[in-house]
Amino acid sequence: MKKILLIEDESALQRSLGDTFREGGFEVLSALDGEIGERLAKSEKPDLIILDLTLPKKNGFEVFQSLKDNEKTRDIPVVVLTNLERIEHVEKVLEMGAKTYLVKSNYTLKEILEKINQVLASQSQYPVGHSTE
Repeated sequence: MKKILLIEDESALQRSLGDTFREGGFEVLSALDGEIGERLAKSEKPDLIILDLTLPKKNGFEVFQSLKDNEKTRDIPVVVLTNLERIEHVEKVLEMGAKTYLVKSNYTLKEILEKINQVLASQSQYPVGHSTE
């Protein structure tokens, strides 16, 4: 079973996404702030991380940079799911290596699940040294 780490500070959205991903056959780990999310990413090594950019304690940009700088977590695919729509935010995280950038208000839960499946499918076709064990 693939493991997804959901780093999202809106608890209602986190619950809805978590339920949708579990129904989609995923194990779901959740963090309500950037510090906990970063710690879970390093200890649990999920198959994919869904990252909000506006987070308490440590924002999504800081978390993402820290994950990319760490040997254990740099190859974990990251999908950014946020309300920030400014082009410079999109460009910055895509340059950092995000697999896709989703604006929350533009997607249904089902569409987000489909995007996650697409990213994971492309990862398994072209492994980047990331183990799914």
